[in-house]
Amino acid sequence: MDISFDFSTCEGERRARTYAGALTILPPTEASLALVSHARHLIEEAFGPNPIQAQLACPAEEAALRLSRLKPHFIHHPITRELLSKLLLAYGCDPKRTYQDVPRIRSAFPSKYLSTGIAYAHHPHRDTWYSAPMCQINWWMPIYDFDPTQGMAFHPRYWNHYIANGSADFSYYRWNADGRKNAAKHVGTDTRVQPHPEEPIELEPEVCCVVPAGAVIVFSAAHLHSTVNNISDRTRWSVDFRTVDIEDVEDHVGAPNVDSFPTGTSLRDFRRLDDAAPMPEASVAEYDSIEDVSAGVTIYAPA
Repeated sequence: MDISFDFSTCEGERRARTYAGALTILPPTEASLALVSHARHLIEEAFGPNPIQAQLACPAEEAALRLSRLKPHFIHHPITRELLSKLLLAYGCDPKRTYQDVPRIRSAFPSKYLSTGIAYAHHPHRDTWYSAPMCQINWWMPIYDFDPTQGMAFHPRYWNHYIANGSADFSYYRWNADGRKNAAKHVGTDTRVQPHPEEPIELEPEVCCVVPAGAVIVFSAAHLHSTVNNISDRTRWSVDFRTVDIEDVEDHVGAPNVDSFPTGTSLRDFRRLDDAAPMPEASVAEYDSIEDVSAGVTIYAPA
């Protein structure tokens, strides 16, 4: 697996490398650290001054309730969008061509405390199994420093390797209608319908990148990745978000599709960087069908 630390590379070259399976580690910037500071403020309002030990603050059920308030508060906070826009511009994204979805706070509690529902510890998966377009680029940024036992793992042997999986039974629009809105109810177990591998997965070799708070790991939505089993006594906090380039969407440029067959698309979740305009419906239509749209809810809108 190619891992690049070249911040000077233009954004178009970075996308091309990402579509070929490379990871890019971007250093902290003034803009990324401002988003970190904002996220920390909201997290510490919800979980107290030491959120790294959040599991000591309350029972798991209460933590799920606090997360159900914290996450949309962060997403819809007016400062969040402003800071995210500055972050993407600082890393060279074209404001006219780049479309972004909302940034999400993620938590990885110690595994025996809470790892389901709204704090879901992700099994090995590709985001493209969940109806992400092949040109989707993922951005992952820690809010506090962490170690390898709390992070995220990539499984590079599967980049071009077919995996039998349940993506053909996954509808993004059914997920919007049922799976996402019920996340906070799944505390002890998680019974939501999600695409999983349907054959044994060899997790080794795996790549775990440890980066400081405010640094960003950029990777393709087609990468097989998972949440590392958090065997520590500390909670990991991170922010992730996704971008697509409108010309790549329209030209169907992106990573190779080796095993992703869901219905629906997440493209309607994306807004243009410079003015928050929605993704053009004509561009989305090529990824959709009338049957897809009738299956549920095209754009998730929390109550």
